[in-house]
Amino acid sequence: MSNDRNVDFVLRTIEKRDIRFVRLWFTDVLGNLKSFSISPAELEESFEEGIGFDGSAVAGFVPLEESDMLAFPDAETFQILPWRPSSSGVARIFCKICTPDGQLFPGDPRSCLGRVLADAEAKGFVPNVGPKLEYFYFGDDQEPTPVDHAGYFDLTPYDSARDIRRSTTLMLEKMSIPVQYSYHSNAPSQNGIDLRYCEALSCADNIMTARLVIKQEANAQGLFASFMPKPLAGCSGSGMFLCESLFDHNGDNLFWGTEDYHLSTLAHHYIAGILRYAPEFTLVTNPTVNSYKRLLPNGEVPVYTTWGRKNRSALVRIPAHKPGKHLSARIELRNPDPTANPYLALAVTIAAGLKGIADELPLPVEYTGRDVTDAHMVSMGRTHLPRTLGEAIEVFEQSELMRATLGDHICDYLLAEKRLEWNDYCTTITDWEKSHYYAGF
Repeated sequence: MSNDRNVDFVLRTIEKRDIRFVRLWFTDVLGNLKSFSISPAELEESFEEGIGFDGSAVAGFVPLEESDMLAFPDAETFQILPWRPSSSGVARIFCKICTPDGQLFPGDPRSCLGRVLADAEAKGFVPNVGPKLEYFYFGDDQEPTPVDHAGYFDLTPYDSARDIRRSTTLMLEKMSIPVQYSYHSNAPSQNGIDLRYCEALSCADNIMTARLVIKQEANAQGLFASFMPKPLAGCSGSGMFLCESLFDHNGDNLFWGTEDYHLSTLAHHYIAGILRYAPEFTLVTNPTVNSYKRLLPNGEVPVYTTWGRKNRSALVRIPAHKPGKHLSARIELRNPDPTANPYLALAVTIAAGLKGIADELPLPVEYTGRDVTDAHMVSMGRTHLPRTLGEAIEVFEQSELMRATLGDHICDYLLAEKRLEWNDYCTTITDWEKSHYYAGF
């Protein structure tokens, strides 16, 4: 399943660099990174025949009676883990998950994104994505207590994370993941990292790798890194902003245009598709109860299906065009958060944009105001994003596009799991309820 030249390179590198363990990486439907190790002696055969494992042990895969699954390593994703010893080293490879007869498993998120990208490629499009991840550093994994009170872009002694950000950046670059920016973000102990744009499947792999490296570097410094969207009340939450564009097979950016904010007509249709289907894909891009405590009308995050150039409360923001740099023409999708499975988040957002192109959806008028009342937005033809996980479940369930994009297996599992999560949350008695109602009635 991998290019012979890539396979030969991997096998030679393993022998030359004294790699003793190869970790096979993949994710479950919810986006949790999974891994098991094999010896280098098993790797060559696994490229052709796969490596068997118990799929029933992975949430959302298969029941116990259908447990046999195959993992096929993707040689293009081979990387030596730089935080492991240089002698008797360790490498990782992302995998495609298949059924025992060699067919792609419909519950594999990476293969799901691959299907969307194959459809885009057949139409002459190569989706590229640059992700921006926000997260918090806390003192431990029990209580979200800030370790600094620095602010956005602050360069002060109060920014306790500057050394961790540096070590994280260096570790990612050793794994061939270029970092454009790292910085202290708006809230206490909140940080951000922007990864360089690349082809969408590689982008999702990079997000999974970055989340692991961020947590490992924090742990090495005695801290805990959290991607919880809203761990602190009264402070900004964490997003996973996705800067998306479409290129052709010659490497030209199809989003660039000479007029209309330097965006092409094709880009207009793509944005219109994102706006049209955003309420339907919100369950995927914002998959937790806590996600919706970030999506509040505070001027910093989107709550309606709007777009704009300078308005950071817009769902789709158009970053400023750099004169003479047409490759930079892109859109920034601002509602996703870092708890999302990046493979599924990219699959549904790209599918929505492609649907907008296929249907030639018109781009609504840019929203530049600050009146975000429901009555005003309805009069403007804007739709409110789901306000809770419960609302997101209901809208997602009715979506034909989401089922066509993700398939029955992933859709049914997400609906079942997220209903359990929502019901559990709704029946939990919180400290807020006790403080407000226990002694008063």
